[in-house]
Amino acid sequence: MDSGGGDEDWEWNETERYESQYNEKFENAAHSLSKETEPSSQLALLIELCGVLPFCSEDTVFHSLDLLSPVLVEHAKNESNPDIMLFSLRAITFVCDLHPPAAQFFLQHDFVPTLCQRLFAIEYVDVAEQAGAVMAVLTHIDFFSTDVKRVALSTMVNLCKKLTSESLSSFMEAAPILCNLLGYEDHQLVENACNCLIKIVDSVYQSSELLDELCKHGLIQHVTLLLSSNGQTTLSEPTYYGLIGLLVKLSSGSFVAFRKLYELNISSTLRDILSTFELTNGVSMSQQMGGNCCWVYEVLKLLNELLPDRTKDQNDQLVVDKESFLDNHSDLLQRLGIDVFPMLIKMFNCSASLYVWHGCLSVMYKIVRLSKSGMHDELLKNVNIASFLAGVFTQKDQHMLMLALQIAEIIIQKFSDDFLMLFLKEGVYFAIDSLLKPEKRTTKLMYPVNCGIQPDFSQKSSSRQAIKCLCYAFSSGQSSTSSEVRKCKLDEYSAFDLAEHIKTTYFVRELFHSQTDALQNLTALSNDLLSMSTDNCALSVHEEKTKSILYQIMGKITGKEQVSTFEFIESGVLKSLADYLSQGRYMRNNNMGIHDVCKDNAVIEKRFETLASVCLFASQPFSCEKTLSLLIRNLHTALSSLETFPVIPSTGLKMRGSYVTVPKGRPVPYPSLYVNFVKAEGEKFRNDYFSGVGIIYTVDPFSSLQSIEGFLWPKLSSESIGYDGSSSILAPESPPPQSPLSSSTVPVEIPTDMMTDPPETQDYAEELQMNVGSSPEQENCDSATCSNEATQKLVFYYEGQRMDHKSTLYQEILRHALGQNDPLSSIKLWSKSHKITFRRAVENEDIIPPQCHSSPQDSSDDKVLAYYERTPFFSDLLSDELVPDLEKPSPTYDILFLLKSLENMNRIILHLMSRERIYAFAKGKVGDLDSLKIKVPCIPQNEFVSTKLTEKLEQQMRDPLTVSIGAMPSWCNQLMASCPFLFGFETRCKYFKLEALNQSQAQPGWSHNRSGSTSDMRVSQGELPRKRFSVHRNRILKSAAKMMELHANNKSVLVVDYYGEVGSGLGPTLEFYTLACHEFQKPGLGMWREEGNLQGEETRIRSFHGLFPRPWLRDTSGGIHFSEVEKKFFLLGQVVGKALHDGRILDFHFSNAFYKLILGKELSLYDIRSFDPELYVVLQEFQALVLRKKYMGSINEGNSDRLSFRDQRFEDLCLDFTLPGYPDIVLASGTDHSMVNIRNLEDYVSLIVDATVKSGISRQVKAFESGFNQVFSIEHIRIFNEEELERMFCGESDSWAINDLEQHIIFHHGYTASSPPIVNFLEILREFDHEQKRAFLQFVTGAPRLPPGGLASLTPMLTIVRKHCDHADTDLPSVMTCVNYLKLPPYSSKVTITHWK
Repeated sequence: MDSGGGDEDWEWNETERYESQYNEKFENAAHSLSKETEPSSQLALLIELCGVLPFCSEDTVFHSLDLLSPVLVEHAKNESNPDIMLFSLRAITFVCDLHPPAAQFFLQHDFVPTLCQRLFAIEYVDVAEQAGAVMAVLTHIDFFSTDVKRVALSTMVNLCKKLTSESLSSFMEAAPILCNLLGYEDHQLVENACNCLIKIVDSVYQSSELLDELCKHGLIQHVTLLLSSNGQTTLSEPTYYGLIGLLVKLSSGSFVAFRKLYELNISSTLRDILSTFELTNGVSMSQQMGGNCCWVYEVLKLLNELLPDRTKDQNDQLVVDKESFLDNHSDLLQRLGIDVFPMLIKMFNCSASLYVWHGCLSVMYKIVRLSKSGMHDELLKNVNIASFLAGVFTQKDQHMLMLALQIAEIIIQKFSDDFLMLFLKEGVYFAIDSLLKPEKRTTKLMYPVNCGIQPDFSQKSSSRQAIKCLCYAFSSGQSSTSSEVRKCKLDEYSAFDLAEHIKTTYFVRELFHSQTDALQNLTALSNDLLSMSTDNCALSVHEEKTKSILYQIMGKITGKEQVSTFEFIESGVLKSLADYLSQGRYMRNNNMGIHDVCKDNAVIEKRFETLASVCLFASQPFSCEKTLSLLIRNLHTALSSLETFPVIPSTGLKMRGSYVTVPKGRPVPYPSLYVNFVKAEGEKFRNDYFSGVGIIYTVDPFSSLQSIEGFLWPKLSSESIGYDGSSSILAPESPPPQSPLSSSTVPVEIPTDMMTDPPETQDYAEELQMNVGSSPEQENCDSATCSNEATQKLVFYYEGQRMDHKSTLYQEILRHALGQNDPLSSIKLWSKSHKITFRRAVENEDIIPPQCHSSPQDSSDDKVLAYYERTPFFSDLLSDELVPDLEKPSPTYDILFLLKSLENMNRIILHLMSRERIYAFAKGKVGDLDSLKIKVPCIPQNEFVSTKLTEKLEQQMRDPLTVSIGAMPSWCNQLMASCPFLFGFETRCKYFKLEALNQSQAQPGWSHNRSGSTSDMRVSQGELPRKRFSVHRNRILKSAAKMMELHANNKSVLVVDYYGEVGSGLGPTLEFYTLACHEFQKPGLGMWREEGNLQGEETRIRSFHGLFPRPWLRDTSGGIHFSEVEKKFFLLGQVVGKALHDGRILDFHFSNAFYKLILGKELSLYDIRSFDPELYVVLQEFQALVLRKKYMGSINEGNSDRLSFRDQRFEDLCLDFTLPGYPDIVLASGTDHSMVNIRNLEDYVSLIVDATVKSGISRQVKAFESGFNQVFSIEHIRIFNEEELERMFCGESDSWAINDLEQHIIFHHGYTASSPPIVNFLEILREFDHEQKRAFLQFVTGAPRLPPGGLASLTPMLTIVRKHCDHADTDLPSVMTCVNYLKLPPYSSKVTITHWK
């Protein structure tokens, strides 16, 4: 129960009282108006009606409609008194706004003819403004104000939605006016005019005459200008890409439009549009545009229409005319090819849709076919067509193979000499020859289950099944919404026959046994590296030779003549590098003893140091940064050409309901699976329930194996269960966490009434929402408990393969079918009985301890140079499989391992190089402690993002049914868990929302602004219910504790108000979280390390390098009990988790090291640098001296006990065994640990590191995690890195860019961007320093920080309006923080605004 109920009741009673007064006034005025005959009194009553209507209740208005509607319509006809006519229409407008069904009452009294008559007469402009519901207003639209024009165009849009063939002529008459409106500057006018013309063209696109007529009005010129980057009007994404569809239909049916598009250089505009499909900052523009791929499909359709194919349409005169035009204007065709050909290749590589791939290839084929011989040199000089074709030949779809082979044949025919060696180098010959292998010929090439999804048609459900065959996907003149399904034009072996023809006609036999020099050299180097990778004793002996080989390999990869993708894969360098970095362990079973693991880790760490050194300090001709970047780029190119992770659409899922008994008896709006559960041979349980042939159940296909185990285990473990022919209710003993479990009625055989499918589910979406939503067990599950997996009791097998316990049954069966290359027809999947065997789970016996200090004992000098402070990442790198479903060994697996290794290496590269420098000092190679300070460049994180995999996951998440029912392919979860860096940040944000918050619809909750960027990368709370909570402003933390105690695990969004204050909503809620953050940062709490004393009016501890937990080794310190500190960290975890859940911004500056702890990563000495660089420098130098002493002792070089620290004896430093900065924390005691000297220096460093980043802060971190888990499992946020987590928690550190202000602020109600007060105000905002920006944001939004994405992501957008006041220069601005609304007085000068600043 919420606190503050009394205040809420008072506010509710006041609101009810005011509403009752307005209702009474309305009823009195309505009754008086029906009887009044005097015009002046009628006008007064109408004015009163217009004044009270906005405040009346809907019920009151509804009950008065019979009386009021005829009176208002009659007064609207009063031509003799324009005022009465105006206010009558205004009252009608208010009534319809308040109660939309009221329009039917007015229509019954002939209201529409009245409006039409008034509009044509135009006796009163404001009448037209109120009534603007008829197309007639277009005739005189230039005489109206902008607001009236907007109303008129909005009305036109509504009329066009119901456009019929009978009314087509009147709309065609309006076309010239609409075309002229496209040139206006007002955004809303242009938007509505575009939508009208789009609807008109949709209605006439089958008539060439009408299309030609539309083109005469300048439609093509206006549309191409709007689409170009030079267009001044910014359109919404649906309208923008609707205009592309308009051009598709015009060019399809009109030769005039076709010719005009070429003359207007449409290729340049299309090139700019296609360029947005590239990866930018880790996210493709298709994601930023709302995740709708329909625009790509429309662009490709337009390109196909601009390239006629006479071979397919020989009898079509329009096609003949188009091709003749291109024959006579080859320069226009060449310009189109040069503009779009490179972009098509890039888009093909970025996309994951079969239709996008086919569309790109179709356009490329037409360009190559239509181009004349002299044009190909210019066309292909800037693209590597051979490498592209080699990648396409790895696909399985015949349509794509056929187009790629046709392109290859044309190129070979015309340029055999030029492309001979290039085809050999890029593996084209090898790929074509591979297509002819017997296993390829027997492959069933199927509709896109394993390679893409259908284009995202937006409106009707029938369109989703429109195009079943790619032969008709881009056919000229075909509508994308056609329901006709045609037979494929290709024979079963068409592609293979063409491949055979190309091989026998154009290829020389010797080519298939040839290798380029680059491939031979790279293969030899790869073999040399592989031979050394398995030699454990070669760490020091062959270190220089190994480094030389790595230099040569990198030289080949990044040299001037770069290695092709085919050579990169075929040379074996992928496997050699993976084996080298992992000591061969990444493909080895993890059944190793502890000693072997520790020994391998030492070798592996040294090898990563070597690779890092090669990549960073490589000699010319390749620079230090370019080496690693190009290696990553080569790996991504190879991954794109090899990976076959499926995008599985829900189109194959029949929309029929069923009844399931496992894991919970209930009806579901989708089909169930018949499963025969059979006990594995030799297995014994307490209950012999599943003996013999097993028992068949109807199972929810989207239930996890965990939930199925929860259903079966009580039956197996109980002694009294038996089947007596009736149902029995059985409750699982302990349901696994986060599984849809409850007690259920369990039949042991399928009842006859369940063998037939129930009727089709009508309200499918609602039913799905109801049945697939979170179960009561999920809602009541303690998040802290749910975050830890229950002990697995059963292991399941399907067709002899072990099933993943965390996957759904559907995912596992689908994974098996894809692995067997089974087309998996719907009938087979849903009709057959799937046999699943089970046995007891056996716990792993060989568990490697989390801490294993490396000790390379098998190398000479390195024996004594033990890796004292190991990098924890290496012990975890090889512990889990990357993608269990992926075939091993395989080049794809090698690539994924290398990318993961390099990404981790890039993140800790400073640690690696620092440690390498320490050991160089220890061996005497570096003699000065100052040389330990180094700077190492890092590769930008977005270089590790896979464009193709990101787009695949985006497409999968855009399928609402698949997402809702949990039927995403298993690779999505597996790759996200093992290699999250492969996906863009925004994509991971969406995935996080689905996984962590169980919100099934990813797309609607992510809003997008007009610029196309993601406008809210945080969790959207639009779909979640809200709960109000009252807090005390002077007791923030106590209020927060009470709030979290009641609502931490509640899925509602919390909305805050303050006792004794008016107002609640977004602004006060953000302010509350900001105040809570400040309370956590007050000095004296014992939570954080403090950097210096507070100065002046400072109320928060100073943390220049970010907050990090204060070490605690005792239960009491300085009068503070550790139990209180632990409680505060627990509360902090709750607050952070709830803020992230609700989409609120926090005002913290956590250190990078603390974020690593939140992410579950282990810290080492090198992480101290991020929060206490001075302490780190000292410890690093001490550590170097420790290793120097050990090395000198091992080779008997002088007296190592006489080592000094910067020419001073350690005894003279007077250091005792207390923690620096915390004299009350004693690290060790005893005679050997009273004062620090060279003999106990190692112990001193070790104890400081342990107290600072390990045992001294472990309890605080555990408390934080426990609090966070109260909201949702902290595991869900571990797909982000430290920098991204900072953005998720605290938004943007930089408030705004100078150029962002005009683009992301709305100026309204008296202001425009050019208004003098606005110009002055924006100049002042640009001059703000960091603290002034924070104060401004706090004032306007309630939080001193912006959400991820900056001003563009502020929702609602920041709006500045004119504040009307008598004395502007003496008045202050005011705000509405709930809607980011600033009311700015019209100040006379910049000086006046600065005065109030």
